[in-house]
Amino acid sequence: MQENATQAGADALGRFRQRYGLVLEWVVMVLMIVLAVEVTLGIAFRTFGQALVWYDEVASVLLAWLTFYGSALASVKRGHIGCPEVVDQLPPGAKRWLGIAAQLLVLAFFALLGWVGASILPILAGDALVSLPWVPMSYVQSVIPISSALILVAETLNLIDLLRQRSAAASTLAEGLH
Repeated sequence: MQENATQAGADALGRFRQRYGLVLEWVVMVLMIVLAVEVTLGIAFRTFGQALVWYDEVASVLLAWLTFYGSALASVKRGHIGCPEVVDQLPPGAKRWLGIAAQLLVLAFFALLGWVGASILPILAGDALVSLPWVPMSYVQSVIPISSALILVAETLNLIDLLRQRSAAASTLAEGLH
């Protein structure tokens, strides 16, 4: 009975991860398309001698947003940089504890980044983009706490997966002993 409940929870978590990843994929795709269109327009206008004054600044902002939201997507897909060659040399118990410790450090880092990012937004409330003075800098920099929260969700899912791996292995071993 407990195994069915655990399996149902794992399935629900898997469906959530899949949908969450799909939403982030769409966000990243839209940002890529907008950046590509903006850069193409900038080149075209510059070619005809009518350079857009906001082109460079907006392209930089879009690239930063793409990087932050792309990092959230990479977290969902467990696609961030790691050292699997080093970790694979460790015994199974040490691998598990190292993985859990690493996940906790990642969660702490992004919680801190999100908190600092959110605390800076009120300071930036009076600033705006140079070329587009009607765009507040707090809006531009909101990507930091938002993407940190998105990464926290993804990394929490990864931590749950790590914790469940042990319980699944233990239940399989217990079944084999009966």
